[in-house]
Amino acid sequence: MTGKNAENTNKAYLDFVASISPKTNEFKTLFHAFWVGGLICFLGQGVRYIFIYVFGLYGDVLAGATSIVMIFLGSFLTGLGVYDKIGKYAGGGSIVPITGFANSVVSPAMEFKSEGFIYGLAAKMFVIAGPIIVFGTLGSVAIGLIYYIKGFI
Repeated sequence: MTGKNAENTNKAYLDFVASISPKTNEFKTLFHAFWVGGLICFLGQGVRYIFIYVFGLYGDVLAGATSIVMIFLGSFLTGLGVYDKIGKYAGGGSIVPITGFANSVVSPAMEFKSEGFIYGLAAKMFVIAGPIIVFGTLGSVAIGLIYYIKGFI
C-alpha cells in the first residue's frame, strides 16, 4: 500500500488503538511515582544513617552495607509479591535503581522456578538484568581503558 490508502489505514489503526487504550491521569501517575520513589530513597537514607550513627560505618563499608540491605529488601518484597503491587501503583517510581534492579533479577527467577533450579531459576534470573550487567561491565571496562590510556598521554 502506498499513498492515500496507506495513510488512511495508518490513521484508522491509530484511531482504533486510541479507542481501546486505557486513559491515564498523568498527574496522578507522576505523583504516585514521585512519592513512592522518594519514599524508597528516604528509606535507603534512613538505613544509611542507622549504619553511620548506630554501627559507626563509613566509606565503602557504609555504601556496601546500605546497598546490601536495599537489595535484600527489594528481593524479599518481590518474593512476597509486595513489590509487584508497589510497581503497579507507583510505576516508574518503583524502579529506583537498587531495589528496582533487585526486583528485575528476582521476578523472572520466581516466575520460572517451576522449571527447576538450573533451567528455570538460574537461567531465567538474568533475563531482564543480564543486558544491564553486560553493557554496564563493558562500559566500565571501556571507561577504565580510556582513563588508563589517558594516563600515558
